[in-house]
Amino acid sequence: QVQLVESGGGLVQAGGSLRLSCAASGSIFGINLMGWYRQAPGKQRELVARIISGSTTNYADSVKGRFTISRDNANNTVFLQMNSLKPEDTAVYYCNAQVILWRWSSPSEYWGQGTQVTVSS
Repeated sequence: QVQLVESGGGLVQAGGSLRLSCAASGSIFGINLMGWYRQAPGKQRELVARIISGSTTNYADSVKGRFTISRDNANNTVFLQMNSLKPEDTAVYYCNAQVILWRWSSPSEYWGQGTQVTVSS
């Protein structure tokens, strides 16, 4: 079984910074893609940023230039550095990974439990 454990959420004032971390553990052969999604109250879950094995990254337009996603492949960990935070960034942030469990398997999708990020004005 695979677990994604997130950390780093919290309360910050507008203009501040937070760094989220997500570590994947368990029976893992490889990880194709890791990313972050968020869900604000009353809204659908949306992609924030993702990083494909290697260094290819994608960002939501709303966070470009403010957030940076990075990955430590050796430790199956993904980070999200969030700068210049705005109240509209307030949401539960979820880690996502597409995990290859054994050599010839198709990727399986896993989610973390979520971490709250609250930005006060």
